[in-house]
Amino acid sequence: QVQLVESGGGLVQAGGSLRLSCAASGRTFSSYCMGWFRQAPGKEREFVAAISWSGGRTYYADSVQGRFTISRDNAKNTVYLQINSLKPEDTAVYYCAAATEFRRVAISQYDYWGQGTQVTVSS
Repeated sequence: QVQLVESGGGLVQAGGSLRLSCAASGRTFSSYCMGWFRQAPGKEREFVAAISWSGGRTYYADSVQGRFTISRDNAKNTVYLQINSLKPEDTAVYYCAAATEFRRVAISQYDYWGQGTQVTVSS
């Protein structure tokens, strides 16, 4: 079992930056690949980024490539999502999730989910 708790969301102006964190419980964090998803109002949840077990490999959705950076610290059982040059269309609830395989983009491929953290970008 892995429990995930996101934090770091908030209200920010367009062009600003945020760093989201996702803290995991349990001693098996490094056994999971981690992903970030987001869900905007009225839209389906979509894949944003993924990172491998050690953090050596990352993968991004085309829509965020170059602005988002996923990273992890296995000693702290935490995965991060750095978001730069925020746009109003980045407004969404951001979720972290754990999967057993890398580069998974489907919701069904993730075993554990956090409760989400709200990011709101004003224009």
